[in-house]
Amino acid sequence: MSRRPDILGEFTADHNAVTELLDRVEASPAGSAERAELVTRLTDLLFTHCAAEEEHLFPVVQHDVPDGGALVFSSIHDHLAIGQYLADLQGLGPADPGFDALLGGLADTVRRHLSGEEKLLFPAARKALPAEARAALGERLRAERAELGSSG
Repeated sequence: MSRRPDILGEFTADHNAVTELLDRVEASPAGSAERAELVTRLTDLLFTHCAAEEEHLFPVVQHDVPDGGALVFSSIHDHLAIGQYLADLQGLGPADPGFDALLGGLADTVRRHLSGEEKLLFPAARKALPAEARAALGERLRAERAELGSSG
């Protein structure tokens, strides 16, 4: 068996990266170009992460985890809300009066979402999915990311 992280380890690492970047965004000077650049990086990271969860984890959870449909529905609902915040932020400059309020809403939604997945969805998936299946999903995710990374 591989010593590399399984799918849940991969997504937990993503969550940690999102949290660290979100902390950096919030610590950056309001209205600054640095804040705008960090929000762009956060947007890329969140969209990539959400898409990967929806492609690689959610179908398995919905099929194999008791009450998986409800867990997936809740996560997808959060992904849609996060996407809306990100789209709204992209339409504003960092000096816009509404930027910080949107950023605060995004931060609250993201932190609640990550916590919910780590407390509910991931443990349910860990319990229902055999270690081999989780490891194979992790390998598939890493291979896809490597391919995407090499293609541009």
